[in-house]
Amino acid sequence: MVAHTTSTKNLSVTLRVWRQPAADQPGRFVEYAARDLNPNMSFLEMLDVVNDALEAKGEDPIAFAHDCREGICGTCSLVINGKPHGPHKGIASCQTYMRSFADGDVIVVEPYRAKPFPVIKDLISDRSAFDAIQQAGGFITVRSGSACDANAIPVPKDEADLAMDAAQCIGCGACVAACKNASAMLFVSAKVGHLGLLPQGQAERDSRVLAMVSKMDELGFGNCTNQYECSAACPKLISHDFIARMNRDYISASFRQAFKPKSNASGGGA
Repeated sequence: MVAHTTSTKNLSVTLRVWRQPAADQPGRFVEYAARDLNPNMSFLEMLDVVNDALEAKGEDPIAFAHDCREGICGTCSLVINGKPHGPHKGIASCQTYMRSFADGDVIVVEPYRAKPFPVIKDLISDRSAFDAIQQAGGFITVRSGSACDANAIPVPKDEADLAMDAAQCIGCGACVAACKNASAMLFVSAKVGHLGLLPQGQAERDSRVLAMVSKMDELGFGNCTNQYECSAACPKLISHDFIARMNRDYISASFRQAFKPKSNASGGGA
């Protein structure tokens, strides 16, 4: 059960933070006392306060990633008390506030742990594997340039809504961190589904899903076993239904690829 601080009284907690100097060095948990905290500060602001105290003592501050601090970029990804992004549903680590914890709590903070997400330092994981998957999907070849009329390419509202749901994925990796198999299926299905639902994405629909799934497997992500921890941990509440949609696209694309006529590279001739 998540404790919620309802008063303005400051609180103190004990942090057990994963400290790892470098990717090729072993790590361990280190305890830090965080005292007299404003309950309305964010989790990242709390880490800032702890780091200020460490630097004042000449110690190495805790390395953690952050950027927008508004739940938009996904850079802040942390595992807090065993849950990607912390105790709440539908928010990122930077949107978790200290009022979510009780005075005297012990809070365990770790990086995302998965073979394709190696730890760089302390709480920072290398999630560039997601970039490689997106790059494998390539680009769309529809004409770009000046904007066309709003209704020039009609898109049914239900499909447009679904595409927008998929496009909300911020690539934070919570789905991988939550999955016992470190599967990236939710992330990949959101990226495949986004363009696969729109007219502009149809030309490369088959090649896109085949290439992205292949890259996902190549990078060592695990398989989906339908436990749905991924959608439960997703800060944008992306549905696992996109995984089923991607599986259908992948099967259809594989079938068409298998029976696609092979071109004569030699130019023919008897």
